[in-house]
Amino acid sequence: MAVEFRLLGEVEAVVDGERLELGHGRQRCVLAVLLADANRAVPADRVLERVWGDRPPDGARGVLRTYLCRLRRALAPVTEVAIVRRPDGYALTVDPEAVDLHRFGSLLARARAAGDDDTAVDLFDRALGLWRGEPFGVADTPWLNAVREGLLDQWRAATLDRNDAGLRAGRHGRLLPDILAFADAHPLDERLAAQIMLAHYRCGRRADALAAYQRTRRLLRDNLGVDPGTALQALHQQVLAGHPALEATATAATPVPRQLPAPPSRFTGRSAALAELDAALDAPAATVVISAIAGAGGIGKTWLALRWAHDNAARFPDGQLYVNLRGFDPAGEPVTAAAAVRGFLEALGVTESGMPAELDGRVGLYRSLIAARRMLIVVDNARDAGQVVPLLPGAAPCVVLVTSRCRLIGLISAYGARPLTLDVLTGAESRQLLADRVGADRTAAEPEATAALLRWCAGLPLALSIVAARAASSPELPLAALADELRDAASRLDALDGGEVAVSVRAVLSVSHRALTPGAARLFGLMGLCPGPDLALPAVASLAALPVARAANLLRELVAGHLVQTPSAGRYRMHDLVRLFAAERIAGDEQATAVRRILDHYAHTAANADRLLAPNRDPIAPGAPMPGVVPESFDDHGAAHAWFAAQHTGLRAAVDCAADAGLDPYVCRLAWGLTTFLDRAGHWQDRLAVHTAALAAAGRLNDVRAQAHAHREVALAYVWPRRHEEADRHLRRALELFRVLRCARGQADTERSLARVRARQGRHREALPHDREALALYRITGNRPGEAVALNAIGWHYAHLGEPQRALTYCAESLALHEELADRHGTANTLDSLGYAYHRLGRHLEAGGYFRAAAGLFDELGDRYRQGATYARLGDAHAAAGDTAAAHRAWRRALGILMGLGHPEAHAVREKLSPAQLTV
Repeated sequence: MAVEFRLLGEVEAVVDGERLELGHGRQRCVLAVLLADANRAVPADRVLERVWGDRPPDGARGVLRTYLCRLRRALAPVTEVAIVRRPDGYALTVDPEAVDLHRFGSLLARARAAGDDDTAVDLFDRALGLWRGEPFGVADTPWLNAVREGLLDQWRAATLDRNDAGLRAGRHGRLLPDILAFADAHPLDERLAAQIMLAHYRCGRRADALAAYQRTRRLLRDNLGVDPGTALQALHQQVLAGHPALEATATAATPVPRQLPAPPSRFTGRSAALAELDAALDAPAATVVISAIAGAGGIGKTWLALRWAHDNAARFPDGQLYVNLRGFDPAGEPVTAAAAVRGFLEALGVTESGMPAELDGRVGLYRSLIAARRMLIVVDNARDAGQVVPLLPGAAPCVVLVTSRCRLIGLISAYGARPLTLDVLTGAESRQLLADRVGADRTAAEPEATAALLRWCAGLPLALSIVAARAASSPELPLAALADELRDAASRLDALDGGEVAVSVRAVLSVSHRALTPGAARLFGLMGLCPGPDLALPAVASLAALPVARAANLLRELVAGHLVQTPSAGRYRMHDLVRLFAAERIAGDEQATAVRRILDHYAHTAANADRLLAPNRDPIAPGAPMPGVVPESFDDHGAAHAWFAAQHTGLRAAVDCAADAGLDPYVCRLAWGLTTFLDRAGHWQDRLAVHTAALAAAGRLNDVRAQAHAHREVALAYVWPRRHEEADRHLRRALELFRVLRCARGQADTERSLARVRARQGRHREALPHDREALALYRITGNRPGEAVALNAIGWHYAHLGEPQRALTYCAESLALHEELADRHGTANTLDSLGYAYHRLGRHLEAGGYFRAAAGLFDELGDRYRQGATYARLGDAHAAAGDTAAAHRAWRRALGILMGLGHPEAHAVREKLSPAQLTV
C-alpha cells in the first residue's frame, strides 16, 4: 500500500492515489508537527506549543489526545505508518521518503553533491516539483509560520542553485522563461539579475542583458538607495565588452579547480566545531556563507578547515580554491591581495593575456567568473580582514572558510561571517591524538609518562603533534624520556622544537608576538610572569603599572590576537606554553619589579577584603603600595568574599611565587590575608600549605611575631584532618613565643585555639580552662570581640558537659555582645551554640529556630563548614522532635556541604541516613 504525506502545500495524506480524511485544520496541524519531526519523539508540551502557540487553552492536553486517537484511526489501513507514545513524547514512524518535505531535502542534498550539472538540474527540478503551494496550506501557528518561512528560503535558494547549474549546463534557452517569472517576485535579488543577464547574453540578446542590468540598477536605487554590487557591475562590464568568459562554451571549458592541500592524515576531536561548520552550510542562504575560524597559533585551525573541506568537497561541484595568505608565517611575508586573486584567476583558466593589471579589475573578473558557480574557497592564515575581502565572492552560491589568529571583526560585522573560535583539545581528545600518532599500545604501556606529556602539552595540538612526531620517529625512545625533557619549565619550549619553523612552538608564537604594538608586547611579556591560572583587570593594571583603561585597551589587542583568553568577564588567562614564551620576552630586572608589583597588589587587596570578612580580627600594617600598584577595594562583605572566591587559586599560587622569589614578607602578608577566607570556605589543605610557607618565611626573617601567628594558623589547619597532636605542638610553641613577646592578644587567641583543639577531640572539660584563661586575657586587654567569642565557647563546652542551662547564660551574654559589635559571624556561631543548648534541654522546636538562623547567616557569610555542621545539628533536633522527614532533609543538606568540602564529619552524617534516604 503506497502512502504519501504532503506538507508542501495543503496538509494531505494520499494512499494508493486516494486522499485520506484527516479532519479539520487543528488536527491536521498535529499531523504536520509529527511529520516534520518524523521518527523522532516530540514531547507533548512541545506539540501543544507548536499547535496552539505559547498559551494553549485549558483542556488542550485532552484535546490533543483526542486528535491523536482520530489520526491513528485514519492511518490504521497503512501498516507501515504509526503514531506511537514514547517516554519522551509522541512519534510518527514513517519512511522519510514518503513525506514530501523530507524528500525535498534529500533531493536537494543529492543535487548539490552531483558530479555534473545535468544531473543536478534534474534533481533540483524533481525537488521543486514537489511544491504545490505554501507549506502547510492555510495553517496559522507561530511555529508552523516559522518553519514555513524557513522552507520558503530553501525553495528560493534551490531555485537559484538550479538556475546556476542549468546555465553551466548550457540550458539557458529553456531556463530563461522560468528565470524571468521568478524575477517578478524577487526584483531586487542581484544573484537572480546576474542569471537573467547571462541567460539573455547566451541566447544572443545582449541588449536584453544590458536592459536587465539597468532595470535592476534602477530598482535598487529607487527602493534601497544603493547601486548594484561589484559582482553585478563587473558582469555588466563584461557584457558590454563581449568578454569570452561569458560564452556558454567558454564556461563549460573552464577548468574545475581542486586546490585543497592534502587533509591531515589523522584528525582527532573537534566534533562540535565540525558540526558548527556543517550547520552553517546547511542553513538556508541565497548569498555567500563565510565562516571565520580563529584561534591561537598551533591550535589546529588549518587542520580543521582542511578536514571539513575534504569531507564536504562533493557538495561543491564547481571546484575548491585554496590560498595560504601567510598572515602569520614564521618563514615568509604575507601574500598580497593582488597576488592571491591572480592565483585564483589562473586556477579558473584566465591566461596572462586576459589578466587585468589592477587589483580592482582582477577582483571584478574573479567575482564574475564564479557568479554562477558553487565553489568552496579556503582562505588560510589571514592577518586581517583587509587581506580577505578581495577574495570574497559577490552574489554567488559559494562557501568561504577563513582561518586567522585574529578575530576578523571586520568580516563578522560587515560581511556576516560566522565566528568559530577554537580552544585547546580536551583531555580525552589529547590522549586520543597521542595514541593515534604513537600507538595505543605504547601509551598504555607508559601511563604515567603519557599523563605527564599530556599535562605539559596542555591540549595544544601543535605541541602534541611535535611530541608525537618525536616519539614516532624514535620508537626505541621511552615516553618517560620525552616527559623528562618537558618537565623543566625553563627548557620545555626547547623540547617542543621540531627542527623547522612550522613545527616549533616558540617560532609559531614569535610571529604573533611580532605583530603586537609595543605596549601590548610589553604587557604580554609581563603576564607570563604572573602566578595563578588567570588575572583580573585591576591586577593586570598593577602588574604593568598602567591605568586600568590603558591596560584594558592593550588586553583587547592580546585577546584579538588569541594570545590571551577571557574565561569569564573581566578575567584573563594564558595557555601554559604561551605563558612560558611570554616570560622569555621580559628582561630580568623588569621581571623582578613586575613580580613585586603583582604580589603587592594581591597583599594589599587581600588585606582590604579580609577587613570586611573579619572586621574584629587583629590587623597587620601593610604599608603603602608600591608605585604603580592600585589595590582593589570593596563595598561590602559579599564583594570581598566574591573576590577571594574568584582569586583563590591565584592567591595560593602567589604565596608559592613569593617563596620561590625569596620575598618572604609577602609570603607572610599573603598568608595572613587569606586566613579568614580559607577557614570559612573549608580549604584546609591550602590553609595548611600557605601557613607552613609563612612559618618558614618568618623563620628566615627572624620575625618572632610572624612565627607565633604562623604556628597558631598551622595548628588550626591541622584540626580539620584531626591531626591533633601536631596541632597541639604548634599551639604550645605559639604560646611560648607570644609570652616572650608579652602579647596578651596573641596569648588569648592561642588559649582559645587550644580549647578548640580539645573540643574537637571531645575533651570539653579540658577545654574549659583554656577558654576561661582566654576570657580573662581578653577582658584585661579590653578586647570585647575576643570576650564575646570566649563567652560563646564556654557556653558551648557547658552544653556538651550536660549543663545546658548554664550554657544559655554564657551564650546569651555572648550574643548580646556580638550584636552590639555588629559581628555577624560571631552572632552566627552563638546562635548555633544556643540551638545546641536548647536541644540538650529537650526544647527541640526552639533549638530548630536558632539552628536555622545560624545556618542562614553562615550561608550569607560563605562559611561552608559551619553551615554544614549546623544543618547536621538541626537534623538531630528534628529527629528528637519526631519530625523524621525534616531531619532527613537537614541531614542531606549537611551531607552535601561536608562531602563537597571533603570534611571527615561527612561520614557521621551519612550514617544517620539509610541508602534510600541518601537519594531522596
